[in-house]
Amino acid sequence: MVTYWRSAAKPFQALALVEDGAADRWKLSESEIALTCASHSSEKVHLEVTDGCLKKIGCTEADLACGPHPPLGAEVAAQVTKQGLTPTPRWSNCSGKHSGMLALARHHGWPTAGYNAAGHPVQERILKAVAEWTDIPVSQIRLGVDGCTAANFAVPLSSMARAYARLGASDHPAAQRLRTAMLAHPELIAGTGRPDTDLMRAYPGQLIVKVGAEGIFCASAVGKGVGIALKVEDGDMRSATIALVAVLDQVLPTLGVDGALASVRVPQHATMKIRNTRGVVTGEVRADGRLAP
Repeated sequence: MVTYWRSAAKPFQALALVEDGAADRWKLSESEIALTCASHSSEKVHLEVTDGCLKKIGCTEADLACGPHPPLGAEVAAQVTKQGLTPTPRWSNCSGKHSGMLALARHHGWPTAGYNAAGHPVQERILKAVAEWTDIPVSQIRLGVDGCTAANFAVPLSSMARAYARLGASDHPAAQRLRTAMLAHPELIAGTGRPDTDLMRAYPGQLIVKVGAEGIFCASAVGKGVGIALKVEDGDMRSATIALVAVLDQVLPTLGVDGALASVRVPQHATMKIRNTRGVVTGEVRADGRLAP
């Protein structure tokens, strides 16, 4: 199945930032590198790390091509509504990714204007990295425009899984550095109460998890050479989270990953109660079936 990778592509969009020396030139911290891979919840720490990265590279929020949107974190979204706040581009869940793209452009002396669009040198460099890690030639990668305005890539699910398997096991210096940053800062990869962060905390140092829009989830069993990619065909994100937990329940024990099943460690993400307008439980969303051998 070929589908858009959406935000689950972010670690591979960030590879050139490290590989080309931009992260070192701008003295980006481990937290700032982690945020380039994130779909964050617009929490205070996420905004502060974004601001710090932009300041280091000599850019401002006005340089971000991503538009604002309601925060992905439920608590922050409620706070924004209650206080009547107006989110700006730095609140975008993709502001870390975009800051990284700006850092790459500034490092190479490329124009910052239009850095997000297909054909810009930043996107050509990222496309080369995506092709390398998925084993899909550039000519066969279909391009689209992501919700944050940046170019995005349609590749087979199996290629997404292959890339994540490599990310978790590769001795490539840039991949190692990204992996280390993500594992050290799961709170930056998503946010409070979100499945990416909760699963990475439940399996510290053993699991990388990254969400993508429209029912995409990818994961890597670190050091095991195994990657996971799933897509809910109708794009339902509630089902995507539940499906990922069910897949992990079946896969992780076969890999000798320490700890209880994912559904035990993060039960809040394993099922979802359906309630009517009176708050009465009328049903449940849960996973059914087994993976093919």
